[in-house]
Amino acid sequence: MTTYDFSQVDVFAPAPLTGNPVAVVHDATGLTDEQMAAFARWTNLSETTFLLPPTDPRADYRLRIFTPSAELPFAGHPTLGSAHAWLEIGGTPASSEMVVQECGIGLVELRRDGDVLAFRAPGFLRSGEVDQDTLDHALSALGVAPERVRAVNWIDNGPGWMGLLLDSADDVLALTPDYAAIGDLDLGVIGPHAEGGPADYEVRAFCPELAVPEDPVTGSLNAGFAVWLIGAGLAASAYTVRQGTALGRSGDVRITTDESGDQWVGGAARTLIRGTLTL
Repeated sequence: MTTYDFSQVDVFAPAPLTGNPVAVVHDATGLTDEQMAAFARWTNLSETTFLLPPTDPRADYRLRIFTPSAELPFAGHPTLGSAHAWLEIGGTPASSEMVVQECGIGLVELRRDGDVLAFRAPGFLRSGEVDQDTLDHALSALGVAPERVRAVNWIDNGPGWMGLLLDSADDVLALTPDYAAIGDLDLGVIGPHAEGGPADYEVRAFCPELAVPEDPVTGSLNAGFAVWLIGAGLAASAYTVRQGTALGRSGDVRITTDESGDQWVGGAARTLIRGTLTL
């Protein structure tokens, strides 16, 4: 048996226990695919990650990301949480301005601004219009009336997201989805708060096929929304998101756009548990 350093990081968390936790195993060389998958099932968090040496010389480290039921090519809050844990334990990036993560979707850049990390939103694996049959299925499973939907698009940057823009944050918070009916769809829903609200938008994420009925705070989904909505002129170039309200969390996501037109997804990360794992 081998002992590995371990961290559990609260991501997009304005205060402890308010964000989305990710379990991070440091220097996981030697763990098999089966052990990684089994540990992710055992933690039963939205995601568990494993830090490994990079295979691409441009990367600072390689990251593998597991839900309780599957491995993902990319996910947002694990990207931020794992970078935070890697830096905290003494990782030194090649660049003073960027951390570069290698994962299934390719290279993902991160930048630091005080206690906030942000990642550059990756491109889409699938985008564009949603066919009517699939949309009808999604609306029925979510229990949302078609007239409350402003726009719909595929915004898949790894997990498979379909994004729905609703009329308001109240519409988002009122959803009572039928998880069995959602099936293998991964559905993200966003709606604007009224002026003076807790954030510019409210977001919820439903992905029961990944053994995560509702994800507390979701970086990949917010990245997908940002690329789609800002690119389509449906949102400002910078905005804030609250997510996790329906689960008793208060995730704080910050979206910005740089001079080149790329979107960045940021939020605070804090380590709440440090220890070792023996497998």
